[in-house]
Amino acid sequence: MRRACQLAALALLAALAGCERASAFKPGARMVVAKVNGTEISARDATGTQALEKIIDRELLVQKALAGGLERDPQVAQQIDDARRSVLAQAYLDRATAAPRSTQEEVRAFYAANPALFAQRRIYRLRELAVSAPAELIDVLRAEAARAGDLEEVAAWLRSRNARFTVLNLTQPAEQVPLAQLPELAHMKPGEIAVFAAPPGASVVQLLHAEDAPLSEQQAASLIEQFLAARKRIELAAAEVRKLRDGARIEYVGDIKR
Repeated sequence: MRRACQLAALALLAALAGCERASAFKPGARMVVAKVNGTEISARDATGTQALEKIIDRELLVQKALAGGLERDPQVAQQIDDARRSVLAQAYLDRATAAPRSTQEEVRAFYAANPALFAQRRIYRLRELAVSAPAELIDVLRAEAARAGDLEEVAAWLRSRNARFTVLNLTQPAEQVPLAQLPELAHMKPGEIAVFAAPPGASVVQLLHAEDAPLSEQQAASLIEQFLAARKRIELAAAEVRKLRDGARIEYVGDIKR
């Protein structure tokens, strides 16, 4: 089992209105909205006409695959089993990691601890060189960027070393900036350049313009609650996996790198 656990949100599926009269619909009943060669598709499977058409297309393909015995193909069978196990593992985590709602004190503390995201939030206009480079080049690149007058000088230096990079023009609010970069970016002035490690290389960023766009604690409260809930679920998931690993007998067989 992988150590890193990524949580996925469950989609809410709504029943299609107008297919049956409300008086005829019983809670928990299966509302059939289509049949494909006799196989029923319920409202629980679809969220609208477009979604329904896609489900019909998928059902047609599934029927042909089953008719051809593809589920018995070893590679397909393995993929089906992998998908089943992933769904089961995620379902267990979803039930085992129900995080309590954040308190007002937690929301207030997070707001105060992250001024660059909220009270001092800005919208940044940036020019970036996304560089593919080995780790040992990062410090050299950082020194070169400190001497450069603008990003084009850095780009010329990279070209002279046959380094691969992509030039990007970005407009990003603070919440879309990687958290590891935000503290430094929040204190930069227009024209300044910073270099950040960003696998598989580095991100060389020049700040072109920054516009103040603060959020009050009240405006940010729901966003903070969502973030804290997601973080708690990730922490609970990691703790649950550690507990399961500690209580399990895991044997590595053969020359397996760990």
